[in-house]
Amino acid sequence: MLIDTHAHIYLQELTTEREGLIRRAKEAGIERIYMPAIDSSEMDTLLEMEASYPDYCYAMMGLHPCYVKENYEQELALVETWLGKRKFAAVGEIGLDYYWDRSFDSQQLIAFQQQMQWALNYQLPVVIHTRNAMDATIEAVMPFAEMGLRGIFHCFSGNGVQAHQITEMGFYLGIGGVVTYKNSGLAEALVGISPDWLLLETDMPYLAPVPHRGKKNEVAYLPFIAHRLSEVCQCSLEQIATITSANALKIFGK
Repeated sequence: MLIDTHAHIYLQELTTEREGLIRRAKEAGIERIYMPAIDSSEMDTLLEMEASYPDYCYAMMGLHPCYVKENYEQELALVETWLGKRKFAAVGEIGLDYYWDRSFDSQQLIAFQQQMQWALNYQLPVVIHTRNAMDATIEAVMPFAEMGLRGIFHCFSGNGVQAHQITEMGFYLGIGGVVTYKNSGLAEALVGISPDWLLLETDMPYLAPVPHRGKKNEVAYLPFIAHRLSEVCQCSLEQIATITSANALKIFGK
């Protein structure tokens, strides 16, 4: 059995495909799915998905860095309200993204730090998005890690030095479809990293693994990622499934 620790299966654009996506995921041996929040525009569909598939789909709560805009304070207020209402699997996905729009860099950092503090307050892990900002993200996380914060660097695509920095802080690396890409360099970055620090994810509908690269990703493709990761770690597929699933249950607490 496998666990997908990061899938946007709840998106409005996927509503008509929902039943088929879940059916194929279960047929592929996926035991449960963790769903990161984005912003208020997808909040209802996120919570509806969790309610429709209890004990299978688990919601997180947070503000994605790409959606930190002029109204980020109102978005954060909504996140805080929800965190106070009920239990979530994690605070996520949160972080820093310096790839697209650089006009809200300072606000992204403020939002990131605030949400990491809430995670500490509510004793929740964080799920971190970082793009073109790996070193800055590690630097931002470090003081919170020293206070006991734990979580996942989702869709890890950094180098070996960064992989070791992250795991030494007590954070997991989320491994997705990129590990199946021939020239990604991810296999080399994972040299010396124990599977005890690795998790599986699809990040659906993005970053489909080979042999589906370039197409819409889905949770049912997780076994392709698991298979490639077993090759990278030089262990069996069964070992990768067992270890990464145990890691997921450990970090999410359920």
